[in-house]
Amino acid sequence: MARRIYLANIGANSSHPYASPLFEDGTFELLPIPERPVTAGRNSVLLGSLTSWNEAGRPLRRWIPRKLWGSPAHFDPEFETLTYGDNCERAPRAAALKRVVRGDFILFLARLEGWSDGAFTGQAGFFLVGFLEVDGILPCVRVRPVDGALERLRANAHVRKGLNDARLWDGFWVFGGSSRSRRFRRAVPVDRVLAQTVFVASDGAPWRWDGGRSELQVIGSYTRTCRCIIEPGSPGAAARLAALQRRIEEFNPGVEEWQPRDRRS
Repeated sequence: MARRIYLANIGANSSHPYASPLFEDGTFELLPIPERPVTAGRNSVLLGSLTSWNEAGRPLRRWIPRKLWGSPAHFDPEFETLTYGDNCERAPRAAALKRVVRGDFILFLARLEGWSDGAFTGQAGFFLVGFLEVDGILPCVRVRPVDGALERLRANAHVRKGLNDARLWDGFWVFGGSSRSRRFRRAVPVDRVLAQTVFVASDGAPWRWDGGRSELQVIGSYTRTCRCIIEPGSPGAAARLAALQRRIEEFNPGVEEWQPRDRRS
């Protein structure tokens, strides 16, 4: 049967002392949030050790304050071994992900800021940056996973924390992606036009754009919580999925892997 599409807001946002840069050609770097706890362990990924997706081996330090280079990064999702984790048991914002099943999609949204001539432009927006087609789920992790699962998922930020400190096997969930999962090469803008065409509020109503809030603020408020954005068989779902597919292909031609397909669990 057709699968659901969930949306998860990830990466650095306006509350952090750095931003993910969006380049003039539409490519981007995705900077993770700082990790909690702030003390790095032997399994941590440090902010200062992050390297470019677009230019292999080039450090991302130019966009991160020097004082944070030695701090651990919450590098999640990671698109090398294709994993994403969240605190679905403890964080209300992630509770909807407990409904995810194999074959569902988790689509990632991030705040990016324009970068031109060696400086940020001050123009920020929300963009779709990639997705996982879920191929495996490790739910409610409260003990060290068995070796097979650990080997598949050990690059995930939540698993790294548990390996650093056994007290942090704290009920998180980890989702492993299939080989069709990917990070987009070019960021896909999420603006008011796309939002009105594709997204609906939790009660099925269109988003409200009143209240004196900016477009960025409205999008941020509606996407703060992870939730299913396209439920197969719901009113208008096919048309909204088609509009979403067109927008993704507009910026990433040939990404046929994105198209959700019918499959059995």
